[in-house]
Amino acid sequence: MNTGNLRKRIAVIGSGFSGLSAAAYAAKSGNEVHVFEKHNQPGGRARQFKTDEGYVFDMGPSWYWMPDIIESFFADFNCKASDFFELLSLNPQFEMVFAKDKVSVPEKNEDIRDLFESIEHGAAGQYDKFMQSAQYKYEVGMKDFVTKPCYNWLEFASLKIAGSALKLDLLSDFRKYVSGYFDDPKLRSLMEFPVIFLGASPKHIPALYSLMNYGGYVLGTKYPMGGFYQLVLAMKEVAEKEGVAFHFNHNVQKINTENGKAVSITIEGKDYEFDAVIASSDYHHTETLIPQSLRNYNDAYWETRTFAPSCLIYYLGIKGRIPHLKHHTLFFENELDNHIDCIYKNKKWPSEPLFYSCCPSRTDPDVAPENCENLFLLLPLAPGIHDEESVREKYLVEMLERIEKHTGETDLVSRIEYKRSYCVSDFISDYNAYQGNAYGLSNTLSQTAVLKPKIRNRKISNLFYTGQLTVPGPGVPPSIISGKIVAAEVSKLKMK
Repeated sequence: MNTGNLRKRIAVIGSGFSGLSAAAYAAKSGNEVHVFEKHNQPGGRARQFKTDEGYVFDMGPSWYWMPDIIESFFADFNCKASDFFELLSLNPQFEMVFAKDKVSVPEKNEDIRDLFESIEHGAAGQYDKFMQSAQYKYEVGMKDFVTKPCYNWLEFASLKIAGSALKLDLLSDFRKYVSGYFDDPKLRSLMEFPVIFLGASPKHIPALYSLMNYGGYVLGTKYPMGGFYQLVLAMKEVAEKEGVAFHFNHNVQKINTENGKAVSITIEGKDYEFDAVIASSDYHHTETLIPQSLRNYNDAYWETRTFAPSCLIYYLGIKGRIPHLKHHTLFFENELDNHIDCIYKNKKWPSEPLFYSCCPSRTDPDVAPENCENLFLLLPLAPGIHDEESVREKYLVEMLERIEKHTGETDLVSRIEYKRSYCVSDFISDYNAYQGNAYGLSNTLSQTAVLKPKIRNRKISNLFYTGQLTVPGPGVPPSIISGKIVAAEVSKLKMK
């Protein structure tokens, strides 16, 4: 029910996961909701495109983790994910390539235990202890901790959260935490890898985020047939059933204010009046749409934040199959810390990069022509870095050479049928992303919960922010939660 005293007319800027979620929940509360999207399709960073050759590329997210969090969104609207798409469990979940060997992480948790034991004596028991603690963090963290609007620390004063403080390991760093369980470098890498999605070195991520290991490894790595974009389409359909109206190719140029309230938005010189505005667009960019005196944060604030990486992405259509390449492969032949230092300390292109490859055509025949492969390559980079095409190409060649070495394939460059690169400057032009960041703010302790940018404008009572630059943080499930949090806050607004 709408907890405000009148039906509100609400504008949502952007149709990424947080925008789709906010729109659906706000409409469910009885409001009239309009979503304005600058592109010709929904999804934001999770858009999809098709080529004349017959390839279908997801542009962004490819790891379907924490399926229960995603499922809870659909449950709130009396439906389920399977009403919209088929979700497969991947086996192996992914493969990690090291300098001298490789490790495939199996689908079933008991098989992961056996894998750990085969690498290090006693590691199966340690894995059980690690995941038992991680499950607790997941159940408290994802159900209670990350669902707060985070206006102040008093929100966390409940007996459950306060009593869980020590068990949540908020003040321990992830690297030390992992090393307390495992000695083998490969096992440490396997456990540290999930937090790379949170945008910082494991040395600077709170051990709380071992919940990622549980949400990934134990709950499993899934794939929606047809691509990750199926989740976007499903959420859009849910929102439309609640009455949400979508307006594509509508780029919001200004948020107009009067007497401490947002009264309208401007699109192509025309003003559209609303009772409240939810911005799922880049937080920094959104604040450029209002006068400087009304912004929550100045440029100096953003310059001192620690941002998650940007990245170099290649979308490749490859003639012929690559039978020894898994759906997800992490190329960790080089030192993680050297690459991370290039992102956070030196802010330069890495000399010994790590990268990730996704080959969904190993699982889904509809994303590539027959006897061809759909290949998505991603290399994390420092935000704001210069990314001319010749530099991009140099790294493409290196990534393909390492795939060849791993798989025994040859001449992959000559087998490229379709190629598109995407990098820092593209994130800026397409998403107005601050310094071209791809994943929002790093989830360091100093940027967690109440210490993240606020979801509500302090000087404009009916302007709200949602998405990866505010609570709870980066990732698809957190973005969906972010939209739900903000929709609930907007519905509390009293109309005058």
